[in-house]
Amino acid sequence: MLSLVSGSAVAAAAFASALISGIFGMAGGQILLAVLLVYLSVPAAMTVFSGMMFVNGAWRAWFWRSHIHWPITVRYIAGSLAGWLTMLAIAFVPPKPMVYLGMGLLPFIGDLLPKHMKLDVTKRGMAYVCGYCVMVLQIGVGAGGNVLDMFFQYSPLSRHAIVATKAMTTLFAQTVRFAYFGALIGASSEIAPHWFFVLLVLLSAAGTSAGGWVLNRWMSESRFRKGTRYLIWMFSSIYIARGLWLLLYPPV
Repeated sequence: MLSLVSGSAVAAAAFASALISGIFGMAGGQILLAVLLVYLSVPAAMTVFSGMMFVNGAWRAWFWRSHIHWPITVRYIAGSLAGWLTMLAIAFVPPKPMVYLGMGLLPFIGDLLPKHMKLDVTKRGMAYVCGYCVMVLQIGVGAGGNVLDMFFQYSPLSRHAIVATKAMTTLFAQTVRFAYFGALIGASSEIAPHWFFVLLVLLSAAGTSAGGWVLNRWMSESRFRKGTRYLIWMFSSIYIARGLWLLLYPPV
């Protein structure tokens, strides 16, 4: 069970992650998951995380519902389904160093590609490819947001459309992950009480609303693009460092 100190840390992380996600549509979830894994078992942390991210994404999607790009959303979900079925069929989990290096290097490689070859989610077929790749990464290592962000970073969509559409695209992945880890949580004693989860939902909604206000009032298109790129580079560097560390010092 969570203590007062750990519960406060998780609550603060829930608000902060929702605020960041509300502004950029990214990065917040990785912060929340990192904090949850400190205080909860993996099944409990992943279940709470998926539930929170679903609520967070649903609230963001509703907040910016008029900006959702539905054709991209439908194609992305179709690609995600294909990726999910592929992983179920082959039951292959790639080595962690390979996954971390792949997630870290892809955005840098994308930056080096000529303009006509950019991984733009609005280009023909790219939404399917994006959904497929992200779902494979979500199942294989539990994270694929950096690759998702890369596909939207190079698109001509407005900042509102990017945040709203990315919120919709993540709902399916969070549902799959919640169902998977929720089935394992019965064996865990480190489960947060229901009232605490309700508190996290309220804090997440407040953070998302505050982030939406910042996005609409203070964040220009150029600031949004620049901030998103910096965040992608930051997490890419972390993933590369982690992948190299696992290659040099594999766990026993």
